[in-house]
Amino acid sequence: MAAWATLSPSIVEYFEGEDFYRCGYCKNESGSRSNGMWAHSMTVRDYQDLIDRGWRRSGKYVYKPVMNQTCCPQYTIRCRPLHFQPSKSHKKVLKKMLKFLAKGEISKGNCEDEPMDSTMDDAVAGDFALINKLDIRCDLKTLSDDLKESFESEDMKGKNSKKDESSELIQSQDVEQKLGSGEPSHLVKVHTVPKPGKGADLSKPPCRKAKEIRKERKRLKLMQQNPAGELEGFQAQSQPPSLFPPKAKSNQPKSLEDLILESLPEDASHKLEVRLVRSSPPSSQFKATFQDSYQVYKRYQMVIHKDPPDKPTVSQFTRFLCSSPLEAENSHNGPDCGYGSFHQQYWLDGKIIAVGVIDILPYCVSSVYLYYDPDYSFLSLGVYSALREIAFTRQLHEKASQLSYYYMGFYIHSCPKMKYKGQYRPSDLLCPETYVWVPIEQCLPSLENSKYCRFNQDPEAVDEGRCKEPDRLQVFHKKAIMPYGVYKKHQKDPSEEASVLQYASLVGQACSERMLLFRN
Repeated sequence: MAAWATLSPSIVEYFEGEDFYRCGYCKNESGSRSNGMWAHSMTVRDYQDLIDRGWRRSGKYVYKPVMNQTCCPQYTIRCRPLHFQPSKSHKKVLKKMLKFLAKGEISKGNCEDEPMDSTMDDAVAGDFALINKLDIRCDLKTLSDDLKESFESEDMKGKNSKKDESSELIQSQDVEQKLGSGEPSHLVKVHTVPKPGKGADLSKPPCRKAKEIRKERKRLKLMQQNPAGELEGFQAQSQPPSLFPPKAKSNQPKSLEDLILESLPEDASHKLEVRLVRSSPPSSQFKATFQDSYQVYKRYQMVIHKDPPDKPTVSQFTRFLCSSPLEAENSHNGPDCGYGSFHQQYWLDGKIIAVGVIDILPYCVSSVYLYYDPDYSFLSLGVYSALREIAFTRQLHEKASQLSYYYMGFYIHSCPKMKYKGQYRPSDLLCPETYVWVPIEQCLPSLENSKYCRFNQDPEAVDEGRCKEPDRLQVFHKKAIMPYGVYKKHQKDPSEEASVLQYASLVGQACSERMLLFRN
């Protein structure tokens, strides 16, 4: 991962204390509690480390639930796609889609135990309130103008001004560009191996079925139709290529790819395509389809979430699902599409019917949100899109071997509507105290007894990534980057130290040394 070192640093603005807002799950008016920060910009490496410590983004606002105090504890959940096998209900959803595409059949009723709502719809209602509140609390434009003046002044001074602590100060070269957006201002990876009889055996390869000839014919046909491939274009109905060597046994269950790649007749009633477009910075494809995508979002919010017509505005859509702090990054051993924030658009017969908002990070595909045309609710698009994103993760893994997880946001055991995420097995939950991953099967008994649980059963275990040297934390203050140890010598406000130390404890040592904490 040495390539990440050449990137410009993340810049964040931490909000001291905790936010209290209405819970989108249990509807408690002030029961949801979290810590938060505004990310002016962020590298994918830093965001990967943050979500591995329980953070999550909503637009450019990055928040971490106060797990032992919030009304509905939200545990980060990830699926292991390389070992994933679709359940019976998952197969029903895929077959339902195939029947619709092939013959136009519309199934009556929903699949059992599978919600029709958005699979990744865990961005709580409070997110909108939080982001809107930041518009009032902070003024990034003023901050940005002040910083630009500072940089211009520094450029005029040149490099002749040196002080006793100059060896510890680093002139910032890229910070100015990240703060002029007009927005509001103000991993420890420990893999727990399941005990015999509990969870999947990770030492064995996943079961596959040999249908390579048919799949190869299908791929060749699609390549002829669409030689440009999938970078920012089409993932047609047979999107994922072969992932593993074929097996000779014929009694193996169908893989996820087998089910998605099921052949359609030449005279199929419908055509489904999945297009991957970069949303930040917006690509030409994203810009060209922005209005169509927004209209789907607006209908989704009004019909599914009962929003009044004036609530799902273009501004809200942009802040919530299009703006992202993640910088577009590319690596020679990374996926061809690069890392960062994307929209996966589902096109049916030439029109958008669903959009999955995703982040592609060094170790995972992280699902942010899904919205869809309510007229197609009968297709269980929440479940279908999750299965496609799992297959997409497996596809990216072929080029980027480290990218092997699918993050589904938060698992909320106390909310029946959100428990279904645990049905994508094998999956793990993040321990909220030691930040190690524990197979969900081992966590469920504890969650039945208590909303808040420490999943790591070792009483001696601690957070190995905790901040042990806060003086090494990087601060951006008055046109310069400096260690907190230098910065605090000039600060007299006692609350300043408490705020910085709280931030350091939440982001961990590694991120505190890489990210720049803006202080004014």
